[in-house]
Amino acid sequence: MTDLSTLRFFRTPAHSCSYLEDRQASTLFVDPQAKLSPELYSELSLLGFRRSGDYLYRPHCEGCNACIPARVRVADFRPRRRHRRIEKTNQDLAVHREPARYTREFYNLYAAYIDQRHGDGDMYPPSEEQFTNFLTCDWADTHFYCFRQGETLLAVAVTDQLEDGLSAVYTFFDPQLPERSLGVMALLWQIRHCQHLELPYLYLGYWINQCQKMEYKSQYRPLEILRSGAWKEFDPD
Repeated sequence: MTDLSTLRFFRTPAHSCSYLEDRQASTLFVDPQAKLSPELYSELSLLGFRRSGDYLYRPHCEGCNACIPARVRVADFRPRRRHRRIEKTNQDLAVHREPARYTREFYNLYAAYIDQRHGDGDMYPPSEEQFTNFLTCDWADTHFYCFRQGETLLAVAVTDQLEDGLSAVYTFFDPQLPERSLGVMALLWQIRHCQHLELPYLYLGYWINQCQKMEYKSQYRPLEILRSGAWKEFDPD
């Protein structure tokens, strides 16, 4: 176990929040010069950190605690009727694990997704450099789980292996196929994969009660959230 007290952290200046209007945000980063590893990543995930590219971070905003780390306790997960319907709709897809890397095929799907789903966000416009810097990592155990119909790539779930689970880093998919609900399908598949690997948790990043874009995470139960340094079962009431 790493002595976390020896790590240095850096806080960004305040900037406009990507999730809540009229809010200022700042981010706490682990020193990029530190020796990062999947083991350290696993320890920091327990404290609410996430990965973006080669960096480990968590929100650290003045006077705001809206971003709450969340994870699914997969052994007790019970799919809803909608989930079962989506899995049935996508039963013609094959899922293969591929190295986390830039390819023209991956990038074209990513760019189409960002253009059509996040054209008003801070990830627009997409670029090859952004794709590589955001999704790949030199030190993490990262894989692209690729959902294909025959030879056609429909979705990619970018997933990190942790000691106690998987971390759902990002999913991008064909935005022209809303009837498949590919984003939901990718999360359901990652939950199933955790069960297959006998790992207890799927880390979902941050749940934000006031943000409609993040509300979907509360649909995967039982959900645990990190409050006051302890993981507790999510209570919607």
